[in-house]
Amino acid sequence: MLPQQVVTGTKCRIIVRSGNSGWVSHTIKKLSLKNLEAKFRLVDLAEAEQRATAIGYTRRAILEQRDTFFRVANGKLKLREETGGAVLIFYHRIESGPLMLSNYEIVQVAEPARTLRMLEDALGTIAVVEKVRTLMMRDNVRLHLDRVARLGLFGEIEAVIADGEDPEQSRGAVDEIVAALGVKPSDLIDVSYFEMLAAR
Repeated sequence: MLPQQVVTGTKCRIIVRSGNSGWVSHTIKKLSLKNLEAKFRLVDLAEAEQRATAIGYTRRAILEQRDTFFRVANGKLKLREETGGAVLIFYHRIESGPLMLSNYEIVQVAEPARTLRMLEDALGTIAVVEKVRTLMMRDNVRLHLDRVARLGLFGEIEAVIADGEDPEQSRGAVDEIVAALGVKPSDLIDVSYFEMLAAR
């Protein structure tokens, strides 16, 4: 018998058969969000952090992340293992180009090693991306300063868009940090890290 999934709001309830004891319900926290994004090459992460700090961004964390991407029919699916836990992230882009609008969902993962093995067996792995990320924030805008293994130094901006909010309301904040970091149009990237690795 296959698991049954019941989704209500931001909760996902997975109901599975457990031996002879009947159905057991597990509630998993699920977040459905939208981002206005930009990704770009950087030369100096320390200088980028100084420039961001000067306009009000604060460092929140330094994270070691390992993203494993799986083969799916639509969008992108990755298991992110990082300092302090793991999450499963599904996302797809509504718009493409230097400034991208994406929908994404996040589910917390309690057993990352087991989940990774199951997804590898069921779907197959496309790529693994390892990076050290400095997370900075101001209001609803996240700035990621990334040192990506085999790729180099990058920045990524994510303006989190609330339900019913016009993404254009956050475009000014994204443009501001892009300008503060001295990002040129030629520095902007419209593909993910794993796609860059695949093209090498």
